Amino acid sequence: MNTPAQRSAFAPLQNDTFIRACLRQATDYTPVWLMRQAGRYLPEYRATRAQAGSFMGLATNTDYATEVTLQPLERYPLDAAILFSDILTVPDAMGLGLSFALGEGPKFAHPVRDEAAVAKLAVPDMDKLRYVFDAVTSIRKALNGRVPLIGFSGSPWTLACYMVEGAGSDDYRLVKTLLYSRPDLMHKMLRINADAVAQYLNAQIEAGAQAVMIFDSWGGVLADGAFQQFSLAYTARVLAQVKKEHEGVRIPSIVFTKGGGLWLEEMGQLDCDVLGLDWSVNLAKARALVGQHKALQGNIDPNVLFANPAQIEAEVARVLDSFGTPHTGAGSGPTHIFNLGHGISQHTPPDHVASLVQAVHAHSRKMRS
Repeated sequence: MNTPAQRSAFAPLQNDTFIRACLRQATDYTPVWLMRQAGRYLPEYRATRAQAGSFMGLATNTDYATEVTLQPLERYPLDAAILFSDILTVPDAMGLGLSFALGEGPKFAHPVRDEAAVAKLAVPDMDKLRYVFDAVTSIRKALNGRVPLIGFSGSPWTLACYMVEGAGSDDYRLVKTLLYSRPDLMHKMLRINADAVAQYLNAQIEAGAQAVMIFDSWGGVLADGAFQQFSLAYTARVLAQVKKEHEGVRIPSIVFTKGGGLWLEEMGQLDCDVLGLDWSVNLAKARALVGQHKALQGNIDPNVLFANPAQIEAEVARVLDSFGTPHTGAGSGPTHIFNLGHGISQHTPPDHVASLVQAVHAHSRKMRS
Protein backbone atom coordinates (compact mmCIF):
# COMPACT_ATOMS: atom_id res chain seq x y z
CA MET A 1 0.00 0.00 0.00
CA ASN A 2 1.03 3.64 0.07
CA THR A 3 3.79 4.73 2.40
CA PRO A 4 3.02 6.85 5.51
CA ALA A 5 4.88 9.75 3.84
CA GLN A 6 2.55 9.60 0.84
CA ARG A 7 -0.53 9.52 3.04
CA SER A 8 0.54 12.35 5.32
CA ALA A 9 0.84 14.47 2.16
CA PHE A 10 -2.98 14.61 2.05
CA ALA A 11 -4.36 18.09 2.71
CA PRO A 12 -6.51 18.63 5.82
CA LEU A 13 -10.27 18.36 5.27
CA GLN A 14 -11.92 21.74 4.71
CA ASN A 15 -15.56 20.59 4.53
CA ASP A 16 -16.25 17.81 7.04
CA THR A 17 -20.07 18.19 6.99
CA PHE A 18 -20.60 14.74 5.43
CA ILE A 19 -18.26 12.99 7.92
CA ARG A 20 -19.89 14.77 10.88
CA ALA A 21 -23.35 13.76 9.69
CA CYS A 22 -22.19 10.13 9.27
CA LEU A 23 -21.03 10.18 12.89
CA ARG A 24 -24.37 11.69 14.05
CA GLN A 25 -22.81 15.03 14.97
CA ALA A 26 -24.52 18.39 14.43
CA THR A 27 -23.96 20.18 11.09
CA ASP A 28 -24.91 23.66 9.81
CA TYR A 29 -26.91 22.11 6.94
CA THR A 30 -27.75 18.66 5.58
CA PRO A 31 -24.87 17.39 3.41
CA VAL A 32 -25.66 16.04 -0.05
CA TRP A 33 -23.94 13.75 -2.53
CA LEU A 34 -25.46 11.54 -5.25
CA MET A 35 -25.10 7.89 -6.06
CA ARG A 36 -23.48 7.67 -9.52
CA GLN A 37 -22.75 11.42 -9.41
CA ALA A 38 -19.83 10.91 -11.83
CA GLY A 39 -21.58 9.51 -14.86
CA ARG A 40 -23.25 9.62 -18.24
CA TYR A 41 -25.63 12.51 -17.51
CA LEU A 42 -22.58 14.83 -17.62
CA PRO A 43 -21.32 15.73 -21.12
CA GLU A 44 -17.77 16.08 -19.76
CA TYR A 45 -17.95 12.48 -18.48
CA ARG A 46 -19.07 11.24 -21.90
CA ALA A 47 -16.15 13.10 -23.51
CA THR A 48 -13.62 11.53 -21.12
CA ARG A 49 -15.14 8.08 -21.60
CA ALA A 50 -14.84 8.48 -25.38
CA GLN A 51 -11.14 9.34 -24.90
CA ALA A 52 -10.64 6.29 -22.67
CA GLY A 53 -12.24 4.04 -25.29
CA SER A 54 -14.23 1.87 -22.86
CA PHE A 55 -15.70 1.83 -19.37
CA MET A 56 -12.89 -0.35 -18.01
CA GLY A 57 -10.39 1.83 -19.85
CA LEU A 58 -11.77 4.69 -17.79
CA ALA A 59 -11.90 2.81 -14.48
CA THR A 60 -8.42 1.28 -14.75
CA ASN A 61 -6.62 4.50 -15.73
CA THR A 62 -5.66 6.56 -12.65
CA ASP A 63 -5.77 9.91 -14.46
CA TYR A 64 -9.14 9.28 -16.10
CA ALA A 65 -10.68 7.87 -12.89
CA THR A 66 -9.45 10.96 -11.01
CA GLU A 67 -10.76 13.32 -13.67
CA VAL A 68 -14.29 11.87 -13.79
CA THR A 69 -14.55 11.63 -9.98
CA LEU A 70 -13.88 15.36 -9.74
CA GLN A 71 -16.14 16.44 -12.65
CA PRO A 72 -19.40 16.72 -10.63
CA LEU A 73 -17.57 18.69 -7.91
CA GLU A 74 -16.53 21.27 -10.49
CA ARG A 75 -20.21 21.82 -11.34
CA TYR A 76 -21.98 21.43 -8.00
CA PRO A 77 -21.17 22.23 -4.33
CA LEU A 78 -21.50 18.57 -3.29
CA ASP A 79 -20.34 17.53 0.18
CA ALA A 80 -18.52 14.31 -0.75
CA ALA A 81 -16.76 12.66 -3.69
CA ILE A 82 -17.17 8.95 -4.43
CA LEU A 83 -14.47 6.90 -6.09
CA PHE A 84 -15.16 6.28 -9.78
CA SER A 85 -15.02 2.51 -10.17
CA ASP A 86 -17.39 -0.44 -10.59
CA ILE A 87 -18.92 -2.80 -8.03
CA LEU A 88 -17.66 -5.81 -10.01
CA THR A 89 -13.90 -5.21 -9.75
CA VAL A 90 -13.57 -7.88 -7.02
CA PRO A 91 -15.04 -10.82 -9.02
CA ASP A 92 -13.06 -9.58 -12.03
CA ALA A 93 -9.89 -9.94 -9.92
CA MET A 94 -11.06 -13.50 -9.08
CA GLY A 95 -10.61 -14.27 -12.80
CA LEU A 96 -14.23 -14.22 -13.98
CA GLY A 97 -13.44 -12.02 -17.01
CA LEU A 98 -15.45 -8.80 -16.70
CA SER A 99 -16.36 -6.84 -19.82
CA PHE A 100 -18.70 -3.97 -20.74
CA ALA A 101 -20.17 -3.66 -24.21
CA LEU A 102 -21.30 -0.15 -25.19
CA GLY A 103 -24.95 0.34 -24.27
CA GLU A 104 -25.03 -2.96 -22.38
CA GLY A 105 -24.39 -3.83 -18.77
CA PRO A 106 -21.48 -5.83 -17.37
CA LYS A 107 -20.85 -9.42 -18.46
CA PHE A 108 -18.66 -12.18 -17.02
CA ALA A 109 -16.95 -14.62 -19.39
CA HIS A 110 -16.80 -17.34 -16.66
CA PRO A 111 -19.97 -17.40 -14.54
CA VAL A 112 -19.98 -19.48 -11.33
CA ARG A 113 -22.80 -22.03 -11.53
CA ASP A 114 -21.58 -25.37 -10.17
CA GLU A 115 -19.44 -27.03 -7.55
CA ALA A 116 -16.30 -27.00 -9.70
CA ALA A 117 -16.59 -23.24 -10.35
CA VAL A 118 -17.20 -22.48 -6.65
CA ALA A 119 -14.21 -24.66 -5.70
CA LYS A 120 -11.96 -22.45 -7.84
CA LEU A 121 -13.01 -19.24 -6.06
CA ALA A 122 -10.63 -17.55 -3.63
CA VAL A 123 -10.07 -14.11 -2.13
CA PRO A 124 -8.07 -12.43 -4.92
CA ASP A 125 -4.59 -11.01 -4.56
CA MET A 126 -5.31 -7.34 -3.81
CA ASP A 127 -2.40 -6.39 -6.05
CA LYS A 128 -4.70 -7.18 -9.00
CA LEU A 129 -6.81 -4.24 -7.81
CA ARG A 130 -3.85 -1.87 -7.49
CA TYR A 131 -5.43 0.40 -10.14
CA VAL A 132 -8.33 1.07 -7.73
CA PHE A 133 -6.07 1.94 -4.80
CA ASP A 134 -3.88 4.13 -7.01
CA ALA A 135 -7.02 5.97 -8.12
CA VAL A 136 -8.11 6.47 -4.48
CA THR A 137 -4.76 8.06 -3.59
CA SER A 138 -4.73 10.18 -6.75
CA ILE A 139 -8.32 11.42 -6.19
CA ARG A 140 -7.65 12.17 -2.54
CA LYS A 141 -4.64 14.30 -3.51
CA ALA A 142 -6.56 16.04 -6.31
CA LEU A 143 -9.41 16.88 -3.91
CA ASN A 144 -6.85 18.72 -1.81
CA GLY A 145 -9.11 18.54 1.26
CA ARG A 146 -12.11 20.08 -0.50
CA VAL A 147 -14.54 17.29 0.56
CA PRO A 148 -14.13 13.70 1.84
CA LEU A 149 -13.67 10.74 -0.50
CA ILE A 150 -15.97 7.71 -0.23
CA GLY A 151 -14.66 4.27 -1.23
CA PHE A 152 -17.08 1.41 -1.94
CA SER A 153 -17.77 -2.18 -2.92
CA GLY A 154 -20.72 -4.31 -3.93
CA SER A 155 -22.10 -6.47 -1.11
CA PRO A 156 -21.24 -10.20 -1.02
CA TRP A 157 -24.79 -11.10 -2.15
CA THR A 158 -24.90 -8.52 -4.96
CA LEU A 159 -21.53 -9.73 -6.27
CA ALA A 160 -22.82 -13.32 -6.12
CA CYS A 161 -25.86 -12.37 -8.23
CA TYR A 162 -23.63 -11.13 -11.05
CA MET A 163 -21.13 -13.98 -10.61
CA VAL A 164 -23.82 -16.65 -11.02
CA GLU A 165 -26.06 -14.92 -13.57
CA GLY A 166 -23.02 -13.82 -15.60
CA ALA A 167 -24.69 -10.41 -16.16
CA GLY A 168 -27.60 -8.37 -14.84
CA SER A 169 -30.89 -10.28 -14.48
CA ASP A 170 -34.63 -9.72 -14.60
CA ASP A 171 -35.65 -12.76 -12.56
CA TYR A 172 -32.48 -13.91 -10.68
CA ARG A 173 -33.43 -17.44 -11.71
CA LEU A 174 -29.91 -18.87 -11.85
CA VAL A 175 -28.64 -17.40 -8.58
CA LYS A 176 -31.83 -18.32 -6.72
CA THR A 177 -31.75 -21.84 -8.17
CA LEU A 178 -28.25 -22.25 -6.72
CA LEU A 179 -29.33 -20.66 -3.42
CA TYR A 180 -32.28 -23.02 -2.93
CA SER A 181 -30.83 -26.22 -4.44
CA ARG A 182 -27.26 -25.92 -3.11
CA PRO A 183 -27.24 -23.50 -0.14
CA ASP A 184 -23.88 -24.99 0.90
CA LEU A 185 -22.28 -23.72 -2.33
CA MET A 186 -23.96 -20.32 -1.99
CA HIS A 187 -22.69 -19.93 1.58
CA LYS A 188 -19.17 -20.89 0.50
CA MET A 189 -19.22 -18.29 -2.29
CA LEU A 190 -20.61 -15.64 0.06
CA ARG A 191 -17.93 -16.31 2.70
CA ILE A 192 -15.20 -15.83 0.08
CA ASN A 193 -16.93 -12.70 -1.27
CA ALA A 194 -17.32 -11.20 2.22
CA ASP A 195 -13.66 -11.71 3.12
CA ALA A 196 -12.58 -10.31 -0.27
CA VAL A 197 -14.83 -7.24 0.10
CA ALA A 198 -13.48 -6.55 3.60
CA GLN A 199 -9.87 -6.70 2.37
CA TYR A 200 -10.79 -4.53 -0.62
CA LEU A 201 -12.41 -1.83 1.52
CA ASN A 202 -9.52 -1.87 4.01
CA ALA A 203 -7.05 -1.40 1.14
CA GLN A 204 -9.13 1.58 -0.09
CA ILE A 205 -9.02 3.05 3.43
CA GLU A 206 -5.24 2.60 3.54
CA ALA A 207 -4.99 4.30 0.14
CA GLY A 208 -6.93 7.35 1.34
CA ALA A 209 -10.72 6.65 1.42
CA GLN A 210 -12.31 8.63 4.29
CA ALA A 211 -15.59 6.67 4.39
CA VAL A 212 -16.71 3.38 2.82
CA MET A 213 -20.03 2.21 1.42
CA ILE A 214 -21.41 -1.28 0.75
CA PHE A 215 -23.92 -1.40 -2.11
CA ASP A 216 -26.36 -4.26 -1.60
CA SER A 217 -28.10 -3.42 -4.86
CA TRP A 218 -29.92 -6.76 -5.15
CA GLY A 219 -30.67 -7.57 -1.49
CA GLY A 220 -34.29 -6.56 -2.05
CA VAL A 221 -34.91 -9.40 -4.54
CA LEU A 222 -34.63 -12.00 -1.76
CA ALA A 223 -37.51 -13.52 0.18
CA ASP A 224 -37.87 -12.71 3.86
CA GLY A 225 -35.67 -15.21 5.70
CA ALA A 226 -33.39 -15.64 2.69
CA PHE A 227 -32.40 -11.96 2.97
CA GLN A 228 -31.24 -12.39 6.56
CA GLN A 229 -29.36 -15.61 5.80
CA PHE A 230 -27.75 -14.83 2.45
CA SER A 231 -27.38 -11.04 2.38
CA LEU A 232 -27.53 -9.44 5.82
CA ALA A 233 -25.33 -12.04 7.53
CA TYR A 234 -22.56 -11.55 4.97
CA THR A 235 -22.77 -7.75 5.03
CA ALA A 236 -22.29 -8.14 8.80
CA ARG A 237 -19.27 -10.39 8.14
CA VAL A 238 -17.72 -7.63 6.00
CA LEU A 239 -18.38 -4.93 8.60
CA ALA A 240 -16.80 -7.04 11.36
CA GLN A 241 -13.51 -6.91 9.44
CA VAL A 242 -13.53 -3.35 8.08
CA LYS A 243 -11.34 -0.75 9.80
CA LYS A 244 -13.27 1.65 12.02
CA GLU A 245 -10.38 4.08 12.05
CA HIS A 246 -7.13 4.68 10.22
CA GLU A 247 -4.16 6.62 11.53
CA GLY A 248 -6.28 7.83 14.44
CA VAL A 249 -9.15 9.11 12.25
CA ARG A 250 -12.66 7.57 12.31
CA ILE A 251 -13.74 6.00 9.01
CA PRO A 252 -17.55 5.90 8.78
CA SER A 253 -19.29 3.00 7.02
CA ILE A 254 -22.55 3.12 5.02
CA VAL A 255 -24.79 0.21 4.00
CA PHE A 256 -27.37 0.64 1.24
CA THR A 257 -29.84 -2.15 0.42
CA LYS A 258 -32.16 -1.33 -2.46
CA GLY A 259 -35.57 -2.71 -1.57
CA GLY A 260 -34.45 -3.27 2.03
CA GLY A 261 -37.12 -1.15 3.76
CA LEU A 262 -38.88 -4.28 5.02
CA TRP A 263 -35.82 -5.22 7.11
CA LEU A 264 -34.90 -1.80 8.45
CA GLU A 265 -35.09 -2.85 12.08
CA GLU A 266 -32.71 -5.78 11.52
CA MET A 267 -30.39 -3.62 9.41
CA GLY A 268 -30.35 -1.19 12.32
CA GLN A 269 -28.39 -3.85 14.24
CA LEU A 270 -25.53 -3.80 11.68
CA ASP A 271 -22.19 -2.47 12.90
CA CYS A 272 -22.20 0.48 10.49
CA ASP A 273 -22.64 4.24 10.97
CA VAL A 274 -25.16 5.03 8.22
CA LEU A 275 -28.07 3.24 6.57
CA GLY A 276 -28.88 4.28 3.01
CA LEU A 277 -32.57 4.14 2.08
CA ASP A 278 -34.34 3.84 -1.25
CA TRP A 279 -37.32 6.08 -2.14
CA SER A 280 -39.93 3.57 -0.90
CA VAL A 281 -39.02 4.23 2.75
CA ASN A 282 -40.57 6.98 4.88
CA LEU A 283 -37.73 8.87 6.58
CA ALA A 284 -39.75 9.74 9.69
CA LYS A 285 -40.59 6.06 10.24
CA ALA A 286 -36.98 5.06 9.56
CA ARG A 287 -35.78 7.70 12.04
CA ALA A 288 -38.17 6.36 14.68
CA LEU A 289 -36.94 2.79 14.05
CA VAL A 290 -33.16 3.23 13.71
CA GLY A 291 -32.31 6.93 13.82
CA GLN A 292 -31.24 6.85 17.47
CA HIS A 293 -28.13 4.84 16.64
CA LYS A 294 -27.64 5.27 12.88
CA ALA A 295 -27.43 8.27 10.57
CA LEU A 296 -29.81 7.93 7.61
CA GLN A 297 -28.93 8.58 3.96
CA GLY A 298 -31.36 9.21 1.10
CA ASN A 299 -33.86 9.08 -0.37
CA ILE A 300 -35.46 11.19 -3.10
CA ASP A 301 -36.72 9.32 -6.20
CA PRO A 302 -34.07 9.91 -8.94
CA ASN A 303 -36.90 10.55 -11.42
CA VAL A 304 -37.83 13.72 -9.51
CA LEU A 305 -34.85 15.20 -11.37
CA PHE A 306 -36.91 15.16 -14.60
CA ALA A 307 -39.43 17.60 -13.12
CA ASN A 308 -38.99 21.38 -13.38
CA PRO A 309 -36.77 23.17 -10.82
CA ALA A 310 -39.73 24.45 -8.74
CA GLN A 311 -41.05 20.90 -8.38
CA ILE A 312 -37.57 19.59 -7.57
CA GLU A 313 -37.32 22.19 -4.79
CA ALA A 314 -40.74 21.16 -3.42
CA GLU A 315 -39.77 17.47 -3.41
CA VAL A 316 -36.42 18.23 -1.74
CA ALA A 317 -38.26 20.16 0.99
CA ARG A 318 -40.70 17.26 1.39
CA VAL A 319 -37.86 14.74 1.88
CA LEU A 320 -35.97 17.00 4.32
CA ASP A 321 -39.16 17.74 6.26
CA SER A 322 -40.06 14.05 6.43
CA PHE A 323 -36.80 13.39 8.29
CA GLY A 324 -37.52 16.34 10.57
CA THR A 325 -35.11 18.69 12.27
CA PRO A 326 -31.75 16.95 12.62
CA HIS A 327 -29.71 16.88 15.81
CA THR A 328 -28.23 20.24 16.84
CA GLY A 329 -25.88 21.04 19.69
CA ALA A 330 -23.20 18.93 21.38
CA GLY A 331 -22.90 15.16 21.50
CA SER A 332 -24.61 12.90 18.97
CA GLY A 333 -28.16 12.47 17.76
CA PRO A 334 -30.29 11.77 14.65
CA THR A 335 -28.67 13.08 11.46
CA HIS A 336 -29.48 12.92 7.75
CA ILE A 337 -27.34 12.82 4.60
CA PHE A 338 -29.34 13.79 1.50
CA ASN A 339 -29.04 11.46 -1.49
CA LEU A 340 -31.09 9.79 -4.19
CA GLY A 341 -32.95 6.56 -3.46
CA HIS A 342 -30.81 4.92 -6.18
CA GLY A 343 -28.27 6.02 -8.81
CA ILE A 344 -28.86 9.07 -10.99
CA SER A 345 -30.31 8.35 -14.46
CA GLN A 346 -28.04 8.97 -17.46
CA HIS A 347 -30.86 11.06 -19.02
CA THR A 348 -30.96 13.61 -16.15
CA PRO A 349 -30.57 17.28 -17.20
CA PRO A 350 -27.37 18.54 -15.48
CA ASP A 351 -28.92 21.90 -14.52
CA HIS A 352 -31.67 20.06 -12.61
CA VAL A 353 -28.95 18.54 -10.39
CA ALA A 354 -27.80 22.09 -9.60
CA SER A 355 -31.37 22.94 -8.52
CA LEU A 356 -31.46 19.89 -6.24
CA VAL A 357 -28.13 20.59 -4.51
CA GLN A 358 -28.97 24.26 -4.03
CA ALA A 359 -32.41 23.37 -2.61
CA VAL A 360 -30.96 20.84 -0.14
CA HIS A 361 -28.47 23.37 1.24
CA ALA A 362 -30.96 26.25 1.38
CA HIS A 363 -33.92 24.40 2.91
CA SER A 364 -31.83 22.44 5.43
CA ARG A 365 -30.21 25.69 6.68
CA LYS A 366 -33.68 27.19 7.07
CA MET A 367 -34.77 24.15 9.13
CA ARG A 368 -31.98 24.79 11.63
CA SER A 369 -32.50 28.55 11.99
